[in-house]
Amino acid sequence: MHLLPEPARRLAAWCIVILLVAGVGWVGIRLCVEFRTAVTPVLLALLGSALLGPLYRRLVKARVNRSLAAGLTCVAVVCVVGGAVYIVVAALVDTGDQIVSSLKAAATSLSEHFGAAGTSLDDIAGNAKDLLGKYGGTAASNVISGVSVVGETIALAVLALLLVFFFLRDSNRAAETLRNLAPSGTADVVEAMARRAFGAVEGFMRGTTVIALIDATCIAVGLLILDVPGAVGLGALVFVGAYIPYLGAFLSGAVSVLVALADRGFVIALWALGVVLAVQVLEGHVLQPMIQSRTVQMHPALVMVAITAGASVAGILGMLLAVPLTAAGFGVYHELRDRFGAARDAPSAPGPGTGLPGGPARETGA
Repeated sequence: MHLLPEPARRLAAWCIVILLVAGVGWVGIRLCVEFRTAVTPVLLALLGSALLGPLYRRLVKARVNRSLAAGLTCVAVVCVVGGAVYIVVAALVDTGDQIVSSLKAAATSLSEHFGAAGTSLDDIAGNAKDLLGKYGGTAASNVISGVSVVGETIALAVLALLLVFFFLRDSNRAAETLRNLAPSGTADVVEAMARRAFGAVEGFMRGTTVIALIDATCIAVGLLILDVPGAVGLGALVFVGAYIPYLGAFLSGAVSVLVALADRGFVIALWALGVVLAVQVLEGHVLQPMIQSRTVQMHPALVMVAITAGASVAGILGMLLAVPLTAAGFGVYHELRDRFGAARDAPSAPGPGTGLPGGPARETGA
C-alpha cells in the first residue's frame, strides 16, 4: 500500500468503507425480508408511536397513569382509524361504481383520439384480469386466495397495536435501555442518534397526517363545487395517497381529473386540474415549510429513489415505510455530522496556549 500515491490510498480506503456499508446494509435488508412477519409490526408500531406520542405525553402531563394513558391512546387510535376506514370504505363503496364507470368512459374517450387498434386503454382495462394473472404471480394468487392474507393482516395489525401500547408506556425507559446496550463510551452518541432519528420520524408522521387531511379536504370541496361524481371518495383517495410522497399525490390527482373529464367534460376537467395543482402548490410552498419545518428535509429525487427501493423490497408496504425510514437515517447522519464535524473543526480555530486540545502539545513541540 505504501507504494501507491496518497490519492490512490484514499480512494481505496473509501471504496472499502463503501463496500462494507453496502454489505452490512444488504445483509440487514435481507434479514428484514426474511423476518418480515416480526419486523413489519415493529416498524408500524414505531410509526404509530411517533404519531401518537404527543397525545400520550399530554395525558401523562395531566397526571394520568402511564399504563392508562397508553391504553387510552390506543383506544383513541382504534376509534379514529376505524372511523376513518369506515368513512373511506363507505365513500368508495357508494361512489366506486361512478368512479370506475367514469374512468372507463375516460379511457374510451382517450383511446378514440390517441389509442391504436388493439392497444387502447379500454382494451387494457378490459384485459386487466389477464394482465394481473400474467404479471401478478404469487401476489395475485395470494390475493385471490384471500383468507390467509386477511388473517395475517389482522394479526399484524393487532400485534402492532399491542407494541404501540408497550412502546408508549415504556418510552421513559428507552433512553436508559439504549445507554445500557451501547458500547462503553458511546452511550451519549447512541442516545443522541436515537432521539434525532425518532424526532425526524415523529415530525414526518405528524406533518404528513396534517397535510394529507388539508389536501383531501381542499380537493374534495373543490370537486364538490365542480359537481364531480364521487368527490368524497376521491378526497379519501387523496388522503391515503398523501402518505406516499409525490407519487401518491400524482396518482390521486390524475384519477380526479380523469373522472371529471369523463363525467363533466373538458372544461370542468381543466378546473379540476387547476384545483389539484393549486392544492399541490399550496402544499409545496406553504404547508410543507410551515408544518414540516422541523423534520429532515430531503431532495425530491432522493425521495423518489427511496420509494422505488422500498417498492422493490416490500411492495406497497415498502413504499409507505421508505420515506420515514430514510428520514430517520438522515437524522442520524445530521447528528453525527454535527457532533464529529464540530469536534474536528474545533482545534483549528484557537491558537496555542488557550487550554483547548492541541494547545499545550504545540507549545511542547516548539
